[in-house]
Amino acid sequence: MAHNRLSVHAVTFSGAPLTELDKHWRALGLRRLSLVDSQLSEPDLQRLIDDGGYAVESVCHVFDTRDGLLRVIDAAAAVHARSIYMLTGGRGGTTWERAAERFCSAIQPCVRSAEQAGIALAIEPASSLYADIHIAHTLRDTITLAEMAGVGVCIDLFHCWAEADFAELVNRALPRTQLIQLSDYALGDRALPARAVPGDGAIPIGPFVAQVLAGGYPHNFDLELIGPRIDREGRFEAARRACDVVEALLNRHGA
Repeated sequence: MAHNRLSVHAVTFSGAPLTELDKHWRALGLRRLSLVDSQLSEPDLQRLIDDGGYAVESVCHVFDTRDGLLRVIDAAAAVHARSIYMLTGGRGGTTWERAAERFCSAIQPCVRSAEQAGIALAIEPASSLYADIHIAHTLRDTITLAEMAGVGVCIDLFHCWAEADFAELVNRALPRTQLIQLSDYALGDRALPARAVPGDGAIPIGPFVAQVLAGGYPHNFDLELIGPRIDREGRFEAARRACDVVEALLNRHGA
């Protein structure tokens, strides 16, 4: 049985049907799930959750319209998901500030709906390579936007570990943090999305985990493992090794 605060994001096995995902989750000993929003409409999802004794920890959603997010909130509530983390939609030709105001205004009814459903909404940092579907490309900007919108933060360590004053930013984010995603980066890797198994690269994952646990972070650690390195090793093999590494970290720091 894996650590009860671990999940492996469904995108790690992108393209796999639910039956195959279930086999991977069971083999890894996982009981927390991290899904993409399209999976919420799978007719067999609820049965799989019940049979496996799973809890849905998080759902990934790329914001497009208010109605679309409201539908995802309803679907997430139906499977008792704890959180939805989002990309915001792109900025088009406008300024960051205007795009941020537009996003905040658009999601306000969704924030209220999520609160009523007992679901935490959050946004994550993502590379500017995804500027067509997102506006928060640093942890600093993610926190600023989350504060403006009245939502939480998902810290995807891969996208923000190298920022200046990172430890200070993490402390600022922690009261709002609803999910932490872990993977590693091997210096010089240009084969996007270039993620590596924790421990195989340069990201100081151990000190980060120690900091957030000491700061009282109470929620899940999600492993998002995608890219050529993961595919070469084998997705399941990479996920199994990542679970072992992060579980050891969590146990070492008293999670």
